[in-house]
Amino acid sequence: MAMENVTTIEICKDYLKFSAAHFTIFSVDRRERLHGHNFTVNIAVTVPVGASGMSFSYKEIKKRIKVLCNELDEYTLMPADSPYLKIKDDGLYYRINFNGEDMLFLKSDTVLLPIRNTTVEEFSRYLLARLVEDKDFLEQYKVSKMILKVSSGPGQLASCCWER
Repeated sequence: MAMENVTTIEICKDYLKFSAAHFTIFSVDRRERLHGHNFTVNIAVTVPVGASGMSFSYKEIKKRIKVLCNELDEYTLMPADSPYLKIKDDGLYYRINFNGEDMLFLKSDTVLLPIRNTTVEEFSRYLLARLVEDKDFLEQYKVSKMILKVSSGPGQLASCCWER
Protein backbone atom coordinates (compact mmCIF):
# COMPACT_ATOMS: atom_id res chain seq x y z
CA MET A 1 0.00 0.00 0.00
CA ALA A 2 1.44 3.37 -1.05
CA MET A 3 1.72 6.06 1.58
CA GLU A 4 -0.15 9.27 0.74
CA ASN A 5 2.15 12.26 0.34
CA VAL A 6 0.61 14.33 3.12
CA THR A 7 2.30 16.00 6.07
CA THR A 8 1.41 17.96 9.16
CA ILE A 9 3.23 21.26 9.61
CA GLU A 10 3.44 22.40 13.24
CA ILE A 11 4.04 26.07 13.99
CA CYS A 12 5.08 26.97 17.57
CA LYS A 13 6.70 30.41 17.52
CA ASP A 14 7.33 32.58 20.60
CA TYR A 15 5.87 35.65 18.88
CA LEU A 16 2.51 33.97 18.17
CA LYS A 17 0.93 35.15 21.40
CA PHE A 18 -1.34 37.71 22.95
CA SER A 19 -1.35 39.27 26.41
CA ALA A 20 -4.83 39.84 27.76
CA ALA A 21 -6.85 40.39 30.91
CA HIS A 22 -9.85 38.17 31.61
CA PHE A 23 -11.78 36.33 34.27
CA THR A 24 -13.17 32.82 34.02
CA ILE A 25 -16.80 32.33 35.01
CA PHE A 26 -17.38 29.12 36.98
CA SER A 27 -21.11 29.37 37.67
CA VAL A 28 -24.01 31.78 37.96
CA ASP A 29 -22.45 33.29 41.11
CA ARG A 30 -18.73 32.40 41.00
CA ARG A 31 -15.91 33.86 38.92
CA GLU A 32 -12.21 34.55 39.11
CA ARG A 33 -10.85 37.99 39.82
CA LEU A 34 -9.71 39.97 36.82
CA HIS A 35 -6.15 38.97 35.94
CA GLY A 36 -3.95 38.47 32.88
CA HIS A 37 -1.98 35.89 30.94
CA ASN A 38 0.50 35.73 28.12
CA PHE A 39 -1.45 33.33 25.88
CA THR A 40 0.50 31.40 23.24
CA VAL A 41 -0.99 30.04 20.02
CA ASN A 42 0.29 26.96 18.16
CA ILE A 43 -1.12 25.30 15.08
CA ALA A 44 -0.78 22.02 13.21
CA VAL A 45 -1.84 22.11 9.55
CA THR A 46 -2.24 18.92 7.50
CA VAL A 47 -1.59 19.44 3.79
CA PRO A 48 -0.26 17.56 0.76
CA VAL A 49 3.44 17.75 -0.02
CA GLY A 50 4.05 19.22 -3.48
CA ALA A 51 6.36 17.88 -6.20
CA SER A 52 9.07 20.21 -4.86
CA GLY A 53 9.01 18.42 -1.50
CA MET A 54 7.38 21.44 0.13
CA SER A 55 3.79 22.11 1.18
CA PHE A 56 3.71 25.92 1.36
CA SER A 57 5.69 28.79 2.81
CA TYR A 58 5.15 28.69 6.58
CA LYS A 59 4.89 32.48 6.61
CA GLU A 60 1.40 32.05 5.08
CA ILE A 61 -0.04 30.56 8.27
CA LYS A 62 2.20 32.52 10.66
CA LYS A 63 1.05 35.88 9.30
CA ARG A 64 -2.61 34.85 9.63
CA ILE A 65 -2.18 33.79 13.25
CA LYS A 66 -0.18 36.93 14.07
CA VAL A 67 -3.01 39.14 12.76
CA LEU A 68 -5.50 37.30 15.01
CA CYS A 69 -3.19 37.56 18.04
CA ASN A 70 -2.74 41.30 17.43
CA GLU A 71 -6.52 41.77 17.52
CA LEU A 72 -6.55 40.42 21.10
CA ASP A 73 -3.22 41.69 22.40
CA GLU A 74 -3.27 44.07 25.38
CA TYR A 75 -7.05 44.09 25.77
CA THR A 76 -9.49 42.96 28.41
CA LEU A 77 -11.40 40.10 26.78
CA MET A 78 -15.08 39.60 27.56
CA PRO A 79 -17.35 36.71 26.54
CA ALA A 80 -20.29 38.37 24.78
CA ASP A 81 -22.17 35.03 24.63
CA SER A 82 -21.96 34.26 28.35
CA PRO A 83 -25.35 33.43 29.87
CA TYR A 84 -24.05 34.88 33.17
CA LEU A 85 -23.07 38.37 32.02
CA LYS A 86 -25.27 41.31 31.12
CA ILE A 87 -23.34 43.69 28.91
CA LYS A 88 -24.59 47.23 28.28
CA ASP A 89 -23.14 49.97 26.14
CA ASP A 90 -22.61 52.91 28.51
CA GLY A 91 -21.01 55.61 26.35
CA LEU A 92 -17.25 55.25 26.63
CA TYR A 93 -17.66 52.11 28.75
CA TYR A 94 -19.12 48.66 28.77
CA ARG A 95 -21.16 48.16 31.93
CA ILE A 96 -20.86 44.46 32.69
CA ASN A 97 -23.06 42.92 35.35
CA PHE A 98 -22.23 39.59 36.94
CA ASN A 99 -24.25 38.30 39.89
CA GLY A 100 -25.43 41.79 40.85
CA GLU A 101 -21.98 43.37 40.53
CA ASP A 102 -21.54 46.19 38.00
CA MET A 103 -18.09 46.53 36.46
CA LEU A 104 -17.07 49.33 34.08
CA PHE A 105 -14.56 48.67 31.31
CA LEU A 106 -13.32 51.26 28.84
CA LYS A 107 -14.50 50.26 25.36
CA SER A 108 -11.11 51.25 23.96
CA ASP A 109 -9.46 48.66 26.25
CA THR A 110 -12.04 45.87 25.83
CA VAL A 111 -12.85 43.34 23.14
CA LEU A 112 -16.21 41.58 23.24
CA LEU A 113 -15.78 38.12 21.72
CA PRO A 114 -18.49 35.77 20.41
CA ILE A 115 -17.60 33.15 23.03
CA ARG A 116 -19.27 31.82 26.21
CA ASN A 117 -16.32 32.16 28.57
CA THR A 118 -12.79 33.54 28.44
CA THR A 119 -11.04 30.17 28.64
CA VAL A 120 -8.34 28.53 26.54
CA GLU A 121 -11.04 26.13 25.31
CA GLU A 122 -13.11 28.99 23.92
CA PHE A 123 -10.10 30.95 22.63
CA SER A 124 -8.89 27.92 20.64
CA ARG A 125 -12.36 27.41 19.13
CA TYR A 126 -12.72 31.12 18.29
CA LEU A 127 -9.28 31.48 16.69
CA LEU A 128 -9.64 28.29 14.66
CA ALA A 129 -13.07 29.40 13.41
CA ARG A 130 -11.51 32.68 12.29
CA LEU A 131 -8.80 30.81 10.36
CA VAL A 132 -11.35 28.53 8.72
CA GLU A 133 -13.15 31.62 7.39
CA ASP A 134 -10.19 32.06 5.01
CA LYS A 135 -11.52 29.72 2.31
CA ASP A 136 -8.89 30.88 -0.21
CA PHE A 137 -6.08 29.70 2.07
CA LEU A 138 -7.79 26.36 2.68
CA GLU A 139 -8.36 25.75 -1.03
CA GLN A 140 -5.03 27.07 -2.32
CA TYR A 141 -3.01 24.78 -0.04
CA LYS A 142 -5.55 21.91 0.07
CA VAL A 143 -5.66 22.00 3.86
CA SER A 144 -7.38 18.87 5.15
CA LYS A 145 -7.02 19.40 8.89
CA MET A 146 -5.99 22.04 11.42
CA ILE A 147 -5.49 21.76 15.16
CA LEU A 148 -5.08 25.06 16.98
CA LYS A 149 -3.85 25.20 20.58
CA VAL A 150 -3.99 28.07 23.03
CA SER A 151 -1.94 27.99 26.22
CA SER A 152 -2.32 30.25 29.25
CA GLY A 153 0.98 29.05 30.71
CA PRO A 154 3.36 26.09 30.65
CA GLY A 155 1.48 22.80 30.77
CA GLN A 156 -2.00 24.35 30.50
CA LEU A 157 -3.61 24.43 27.09
CA ALA A 158 -6.65 23.51 25.04
CA SER A 159 -6.98 22.59 21.40
CA CYS A 160 -9.68 22.70 18.79
CA CYS A 161 -9.70 20.63 15.59
CA TRP A 162 -11.18 21.30 12.14
CA GLU A 163 -11.24 18.66 9.43
CA ARG A 164 -12.48 18.81 5.91
